[in-house]
Order: sequence, then structure tokens, then C-alpha cells
Amino acid sequence: MKIAPFIRAIEEYNNSIRSETPSHPFSPSPNPSFPPSLNHILVHTGQHYDDKMSKAFFEALDIPEADINLGVGSGTHAEQVGQTMMAFEKVLQKEKPDWVVVVGDVNATLACSVTAKKEWVKCCHIEAGLRSGDMTMPEEINRLVTDRLCDLLLTPDELSSENLRKEGVSEDRIKFVGNIMIDTLEANREKAELLDIIDIVNKNCIKQELITDNQLQITDGGFAVITMHRPSNVDDPEVLGALMNFLCNEVCRDMPLIWPIHPRTENNLKQFGLWDQMVKTENMILLYPVGYHEMLQLNMGARIMLTDSGGLQEECCVLGTPCLTLRWNTERPVTLKEHGGASVLVGNNVDRIRVEYQKTLKLKRHPTRPNHWDGQTSKRCLQAILDNK
Repeated sequence: MKIAPFIRAIEEYNNSIRSETPSHPFSPSPNPSFPPSLNHILVHTGQHYDDKMSKAFFEALDIPEADINLGVGSGTHAEQVGQTMMAFEKVLQKEKPDWVVVVGDVNATLACSVTAKKEWVKCCHIEAGLRSGDMTMPEEINRLVTDRLCDLLLTPDELSSENLRKEGVSEDRIKFVGNIMIDTLEANREKAELLDIIDIVNKNCIKQELITDNQLQITDGGFAVITMHRPSNVDDPEVLGALMNFLCNEVCRDMPLIWPIHPRTENNLKQFGLWDQMVKTENMILLYPVGYHEMLQLNMGARIMLTDSGGLQEECCVLGTPCLTLRWNTERPVTLKEHGGASVLVGNNVDRIRVEYQKTLKLKRHPTRPNHWDGQTSKRCLQAILDNK
């Protein structure tokens, strides 16, 4: 989702160069030092190895098929990082690129930035500077190491830029470009709006025997959505059980709750003996993992979002969907209500969740667009790389 708009920016640059009347779409005036065209190689590590959660996104967002698939797949953090480094090293030695561009905070981001540095290839990090302050999160380690090594750090918001300055990063390595995820949102908003909520549910519902028009009373703004997959929420049976009781006995009492369920969460619910309660709960609508456009439409229509996903926090901010973030900290504080966003941190304490849930039900949508969250971030990313000689 983060690489799709960047690839489109490269294609737009190349098309403008090849046209009979060249016009540079990224800079006010053409720079003679810019290359006549850009060659890029898309490397997919294979870390997200489930077709429903990887291949489907490639197809839905028109991302070209990867030029190279490292096929890393599942494994421990050390296994994924090690295997990615070994495979990616061979790619760099063969292709000899001028730049490696990494996105986000997954294990592949860390592995490829370390490998690029060891091979003396310049590295650019899109979505740099995010910090949760929680060193128990593997993603935080990935962010810290990646940002320490990369030559160019492209930040999504001013708070992230300031994080890097506090860590002693020189100003010439920091470039505030905005949030590239919002490029994807804006490019796909109209397509998502064409989808029907009932059709999404019918197509993806796990308990098909309960799906009838009479039983599904879902209207725009009349349902809740939840996504949850982080170990702190789903790996402890007591924590997960308490959350399930709240969702089944309180949220589902108020309105339908649509839950596109992550495989990790589904497996744990079954292992902890909680699955049957979920399936039998009236108004609990369990879905298989859904595509990007389907999830975007659910977000646009929801009365409230409960999530531990950073990406959904960002989307709720722009869409104005009131959001309860099921985490004790966030690397995206710009999305929080105290910074003008739509999200409240509630962790996994049910008492706190209940209080904020009742408050949030009274709120109306209030879309907020932080600076540079305008759908043009990918162009600024490419411009920053072109300017960096």
C-alpha cells in the first residue's frame, strides 16, 4: 500500500520525460542534472506470505508484479531478517543500484537497510521518524536501526521530523514529505465508495448461515468495525477473553460489529476456547481478511473504529471516523485527539475502553488533514531522492 503510489510517481516522471513536450511534474523548472528516465526494480521479500494479505493487495492496488521475490515467508524475527539479508545481498551485488528505498517498519525494512549500508548503496527510508517509545515492540527496533543507517529520511509529519532531530540526525538527512498512505487512500476513495457494505459482508462472512437481509441491519453510520492482531491483545487468554466479553456483551448490544479477523487472532480464539462464543453472539459479524477497498469502505461507513493498526489510525484521522486505539502507545501521535486527530489511546484495559467507548459514541465525524497529507506525498518522496546527489 505504501509502495504503489511511489511506483506511480516514478512512472509519471518517466512519462513526462518521454513526451514530445517534456514538462517536469516534480520541480517548478526542469533540472538538467535529473536523469532522463528512472529504472526501478521492485523487490518483494515475501514476508507477508498469505495470499489474502499480500497478493490480493498487489492486484487491487495495481502494483506491478515484483521483479524479484525473495520468498522469505514466515519465521522468527531473526530468521526473517537473516534470510532477507542473505537474499537481498545477492540482489544488490548483481543489480548495483544507486538507491535502495525501504518503507515502513517491518523486518524487511531493517534487513534491507542494513544490507544496503554494508554494500555502500545509498538508502532512503519512506515513513521515517515514527517513534512509540516502546522498546518491546519489534517495529520500534526496526525503526531505530533503519533511521540510524539511512542516508535520506522522509518523514510523514512534523512530530516525526522532530524525533529525528532529538536523536541527533543532521538536518540535511531529514525531509518532511507527508504521509504516503494517504496517497493510496485518495487514489482509491472513489472506487471504495462504489462498494456496498452488505455485499462486502456477504462475500467475506465466516458464518454464512447467518447472512440474510432480515438479520443484517447494517446502515451507514450504524455499525462498528474492529481489527486486532498485536500480541499484547491476542496472545494472552485473559486479556483476549476480557476484550471478547466487552465486544460480545456491550458493543454488539449497541450495534452490529464487523470484524475482519486476522489469522493470528482467529487461531488464538480457537485455542483459548473463545471462538464458539464469538460465532454465537448476535450482531457479531466475523469476516475473513478483506481487501484494501473493502476495508476502506467499512471505515468510511463506520460509526466507530476499534483497532491496534497504525495504518487505520491514519485513515480514521483523514476520514474523521472516531477511533479507539487498542494500544498503550502509538508511533503516530499526530492521529490522536490532542493533536487534532480522531483517535484515543485505550490500551487493552476494558474499564478504560468502556469509558472512552461511551464518550466516542456521542461524537460526530470530524475529518482532519495534517500538513502534507494531501495525496501528493509520493511526488515529494521522488523529488527528495532526485535532489539528493
